[in-house]
Amino acid sequence: MNQNIALLGSDEHSWRVKGVLFLIRLSVVIITFNEEKNIERSIQSAVDFADEILVVDSFSTDQTENICRRYGVNFVKNSFKGHIEQKNWALSQSKFNHVLSIDADEVVSEELKNSILKIKKNWTCDGYDFNRLTNYCGHK
Repeated sequence: MNQNIALLGSDEHSWRVKGVLFLIRLSVVIITFNEEKNIERSIQSAVDFADEILVVDSFSTDQTENICRRYGVNFVKNSFKGHIEQKNWALSQSKFNHVLSIDADEVVSEELKNSILKIKKNWTCDGYDFNRLTNYCGHK
């Protein structure tokens, strides 16, 4: 192993390079099609904890791409062949092994954001799950 890189114990989630501690890197993946009304809120809810925001777009004809580019996210286009297929393709394009996949009309709550930031500093599991609040037409 390179002398400048040291794994912390047997944990492969944190490491030191020349004395600097590096934590888990997290990609946030969002699939879109004509989501100009939603995408900005979704991106804004992830910028504080995401090391990469990847938007996979199905050739939107609205302002979705322009909004994403204003935030400097990684924006790629891919033909839509199905919801699961698009999510899986997006996952394969992410930079990091740990991924949070959300829809363009979903927003990460402050509570979840704070939990993710805390977990990134003390990663102890292979993965994490959380409850989602579904709100359809004002009904929870």
